[in-house]
Amino acid sequence: MRLAIITLSAEGARVAVRLARQMPDADLYIHSVVPRKQRAKRFSSVVALSRQIFCRYAGLVYICPCGVVVRAIAPLVQHKLSDPAVVVLDVGARFAISLLSGHEGGANALALRVANILGAEPVVTTTTEAARNLIVGVGCRRGAASEPIVAAVHAALRKVGARPEQVRLLASADIKSQEAGLIEAAAQLGLSLRFIPSDEIRSTPKKFGRSRFVKSKVNLPAVAEPCALLAGRRTQLILPKTILNGVTVAVARENCL
Repeated sequence: MRLAIITLSAEGARVAVRLARQMPDADLYIHSVVPRKQRAKRFSSVVALSRQIFCRYAGLVYICPCGVVVRAIAPLVQHKLSDPAVVVLDVGARFAISLLSGHEGGANALALRVANILGAEPVVTTTTEAARNLIVGVGCRRGAASEPIVAAVHAALRKVGARPEQVRLLASADIKSQEAGLIEAAAQLGLSLRFIPSDEIRSTPKKFGRSRFVKSKVNLPAVAEPCALLAGRRTQLILPKTILNGVTVAVARENCL
């Protein structure tokens, strides 16, 4: 089943079009009040549209206020094992919220996918996700295979006495978003992979070790440490940048109050 991207405003339409370009498996729905500058399916009522398409798609991404979405889908919700994944994104593309069917229905993964495309913050409230409090930042050479990345992650966790079940995310820079080995490594580890925007890495006030080598290669001050720190909230490094099997890794613990 495909995905649907739905928005009500001109501001949301700009975000929706940008998102749709990177999601070929999605149909685009734009409210009829928005000028017809984009190719999209048109609708006049988000409540009526939601009723029509709720069961036709595996996932729905609404770009509009969260309250609007809650009112639109409330009468349609049945069960977490049958309802589609629902993600809500604000028109400023700041937050991608996993609203419905987070774990079983795939909304958590969809929120992360949307966030990675737009540089937004994924918001996941599922208890099983929140209980995991480690983030592993990864830096690798172009074309790196998955095997050394997987081995480096396991080795890093052993160094801090942690188990893979404690890891919530792998994180790397957005310039690595097409690295097949990194994507495959995350899949083998059964972990979500978040890509941090390069501009966010360059501008963050967080303290981390800087690398002249990385700066010369990819115009970033570092990758593993800042990505581990920026992929979560209230983070603290528990394993600084470490090179293992030719892969650079760092581990941060989240929610350090």
